[in-house]
Amino acid sequence: MRIFLAYLSIVLLWATTPLAIKWSGEGPGFLFGVTGRMTIGTVCILLIMALSKQRLTWHLKAIQTYLAVALQIYGSMLLVYWAAQFIPSGWVSVIFGLLPLMTGLLAAVWLRARSLTLGNLLAYILGVSGLWIMFGSALQLADNAVQGIIGVLVSTFLQAVSSVWIKRIDAKIPAISQVTGGLLLSLPAYLVTWALVDGHWPTGITPLSLASIIYLGTVATTFGFILYYYLLLYQSATKVALVTQVSPVMALFLGHAVNHEPLTIKVVTGALLIVGALLIHEFFDRLMGSRPAKKAGNLPE
Repeated sequence: MRIFLAYLSIVLLWATTPLAIKWSGEGPGFLFGVTGRMTIGTVCILLIMALSKQRLTWHLKAIQTYLAVALQIYGSMLLVYWAAQFIPSGWVSVIFGLLPLMTGLLAAVWLRARSLTLGNLLAYILGVSGLWIMFGSALQLADNAVQGIIGVLVSTFLQAVSSVWIKRIDAKIPAISQVTGGLLLSLPAYLVTWALVDGHWPTGITPLSLASIIYLGTVATTFGFILYYYLLLYQSATKVALVTQVSPVMALFLGHAVNHEPLTIKVVTGALLIVGALLIHEFFDRLMGSRPAKKAGNLPE
């Protein structure tokens, strides 16, 4: 039941986060938005650690895990904030829907997981087709929309690398410790990046931007990250990535309804192909009765 509730919570968070990311950068700039979010998130997570009287461990595997988490919190998140300037918020979630495919491919290469089945290959073809249609829509939307798609793609890849790396390390430390360690490594990098690239306190922040930053810092970062890494402790990296099956469609319609973002036939077709790819990735081999045999040892999928 806990696993199901964690999945449900992350689906809802991942559906609303892209729109909040877009709003948080409108006015103060994307660097201030993401740095403010991570500052609030770090304060909140340290308070939770203090109240629960938990302490970080600093053995070698723990440090490696914090570095892997920081790759997602700093590398992946910084890119997605930058990219959100150029494309509708719903597109961010749709492109992030390719996360299970990237994770499965990395798991096959890095963890020697048997994940390159017929169903997965069909899923990759559908996913790439959907992405190609999204690229076509981007060319019609704006000159720099393609940059936004590429930015989210690289961000998705970095998150896949991070999750598979964490499973490979297999440090078995609590999720809250993983998030705390990752934030403590990431926040100084964000502050330095903001100081060097921007360095100016925004003269005016709209109530919507401020509310978005606070929401992302207190809810999406503090609880969203903890739930994500909690799932990663007990589920394979590929299964955790399947959270993105539902979020893209919800995010597309939310962006259209709330932020008046374009919802063309091409966008819907590309999104449906990507969601279809995720469904095939998860269920095709089971229906065909060719589910991969259980792997020896403790290697995650």
